[in-house]
Amino acid sequence: MEIKTYLVTGAAGLIGAAVAEKLLQVGHQVVTVDNLSTGFESHIPQGVGFIKGDCQDPKVIDILNAYKFEAIYHIAGQSSGEISFENPVYDLQTNGQSTLQLLNLARAIGCKKFIYASTMSVYGDTKHLPVDESLTPNPKSFYGVGKLASEHYLKIYNQEFDIATAALRLFNVYGPGQNLTNMKQGMVSIFLAQALQNRHIHVKGSPERFRDFIYIDDVVSAFIKTEAVLDKRRQHLFNVCSGVKTTVGELVEAITKQFDTEISTKFEGSTPGDQFGIYGSPANMHDILGDWDKVQFKDGIKAFVESVSS
Repeated sequence: MEIKTYLVTGAAGLIGAAVAEKLLQVGHQVVTVDNLSTGFESHIPQGVGFIKGDCQDPKVIDILNAYKFEAIYHIAGQSSGEISFENPVYDLQTNGQSTLQLLNLARAIGCKKFIYASTMSVYGDTKHLPVDESLTPNPKSFYGVGKLASEHYLKIYNQEFDIATAALRLFNVYGPGQNLTNMKQGMVSIFLAQALQNRHIHVKGSPERFRDFIYIDDVVSAFIKTEAVLDKRRQHLFNVCSGVKTTVGELVEAITKQFDTEISTKFEGSTPGDQFGIYGSPANMHDILGDWDKVQFKDGIKAFVESVSS
C-alpha cells in the first residue's frame, strides 16, 4: 500500500482525533494544526505530527507548504453558536479565514482533495423536515454564517482551480473523546458533564426542542468514505446525520437512565441563535457514500457514559 500524508486540522478535538486515528490505523501519515483552545494535546493520536497554532496564521501556512498532502480534512474551528455571538470576529477568523488560507495552501502545493466540516447550523429554523440539501440556508448564528461562507469558498475553488471539494453538514456529533469541560459546545457532552459533576442537568430551553444525534464512529466513516469518492466526483455537499428526530427531553432521559443515583433536571433560560428543532435527511449521504450500519442512539449514549464512568 502506498503511504500517503494527510492534513487533519483540529486533531486535539473529538472529530479530528478520530479521523486522524483512522488514517494512522491504515498506515498513512498525518499532520495536524490545533490551537488547543477547546481540545487537548493528550487527545492527539500518537504518531501525528503536531503544529500548535491557528490555521489562519500565515506562519503556520508557511510550515505546511513543506508538505505534499494527499488530502486536507479541515475540521478545526470555533464550533459553538453561543460563542460566535460573544466573539464574532474570532469565529470568522477560525472558520472562514482559515478555510481560505487552507484552500490557498491546497492550490499552492497541488493538493486536489479538500474535505470540510460544515454544520447543520447553516439551515436555521425550518418547517421543512427532515431537512435536505435543497433547502435554502438561513443561518441564525454568526457560526452558521461563517460555515456557509466557507461552503461557497469550496465551490469557487472547485470551479476555478480544479480542487475536488466536499462540505459535510454535520448534525449533533457525540461520543467518547468529547470535551466535558466546554459547557458551551456539544449538547450531549454538556448534559453528561453536568450529570457527572452535579447530579443535576440544567437545560437552557424547552424539553420539546429536538435534534439529530450521530455517533462519532459514523461521522469518521463519512469523512473517510468521502475522501475515497472524491477521485470519482469532484464536488459534494451533504448532511451527515442519523435521520432520527430526538427531543431534548428524550436525550436527558437517556443520559439519566445510565446513572444509579438520581439526576435532577431543570428547564430554564435560552441560548442566543439556538435552533428550536432540526433533524436531517441522510438520503444524499447514502447516495454518495453508500449505506452502513449506524450506531443506534441508545447504544451510543451508553457507550459514551461508560467511557467516562469507568
